[in-house]
Amino acid sequence: MTTDLLSPFKLNDSIELQNRVLMAPLTRCMSDDNQVPTQAMVDYYARLADAGLIISEATIIRPDAQGYPNTPGLFTSEQIQGWKKVTDAVHAKGGKMFAQLWHVGRVAHPHFFGGDVLAPSAIGIEGSVPRMRELTYVTPKAATIEDIQGLIADYAKAAENAIEAGFDGVEIHGANGYLIDQFLHFAANQRKDQYGQTPENMSRFALEVVDAVVAAIGANKTALRLSPGAYFNMTESDGDKAVFDYLLPALETRNLAYLHVGIFDDSMRFASLGDKSASEYMRGAYKGTLVGVGSYSSESANQAIDNNQFDLIAIGRPFIANPDYISKVKHGEALTPYSDEMLAELI
Repeated sequence: MTTDLLSPFKLNDSIELQNRVLMAPLTRCMSDDNQVPTQAMVDYYARLADAGLIISEATIIRPDAQGYPNTPGLFTSEQIQGWKKVTDAVHAKGGKMFAQLWHVGRVAHPHFFGGDVLAPSAIGIEGSVPRMRELTYVTPKAATIEDIQGLIADYAKAAENAIEAGFDGVEIHGANGYLIDQFLHFAANQRKDQYGQTPENMSRFALEVVDAVVAAIGANKTALRLSPGAYFNMTESDGDKAVFDYLLPALETRNLAYLHVGIFDDSMRFASLGDKSASEYMRGAYKGTLVGVGSYSSESANQAIDNNQFDLIAIGRPFIANPDYISKVKHGEALTPYSDEMLAELI
């Protein structure tokens, strides 16, 4: 049997997608200076409504979550109303959309919010803020238990705000070296309390965030992105696999909408994952709905789904270059190659 990417997919009892193609979350830095979505964002997302599901660009849950300029938020009434214009435009064209909830942790910069940068441990990273290279990263403050409880509550509140803004659900960003991912890796998490040292403890924050969001909006509207093998702003450790060996089966019991592989190149193999790719490893440890991502054509994505590598495919740059991606795949038309110059014209 050959999978048809364009056939409907039942995500769960309450959400059915018009096809198996997701628009991947891609940071656009298009909000205004108050992190409110702009008309350019309304137009941008409306063009992508033919996707089975749009995952929004990463959206900060509170002021100290920000590490990049002009990234949108979901913590003020103005931001909620700005996103409502986006979701209304997407729904008017028959699309569905999840908000990706984001806290960058130690990748944040006080330039944006004027307070402490929070992380699992007081371990900084080198480098500077993209698009604002004059801002170098600072050593973060190790989050207290009270800080952690506040963060969990703010993830849940952001999820509630997302539903108020008209989103069909949320994807929690737990990947790519940001806050939740920092708790899951030994290089960033050297805590000695109930959030560190052991796989169970290091998974605790991720699971508590998931459980709080599920309690707020329901498991059927909650998804999570993870990158067990993607060491972005992170150093690899032999102990990391044990953390995900514990975390993934625990997540399976939550009956989430899906898990999303948070690493682009699925051809990469990681020694820390037993010489497996991220999606191969995650599929082996998690039997729920899995979203793959990578340099897939429609044909290779169909084959990967037939091979049970994942259930859905997230497409990024090709969707930017081809807002009519679904139509072109349906009619066998050639795709326009992506270029950085094209991006300015599209948005």
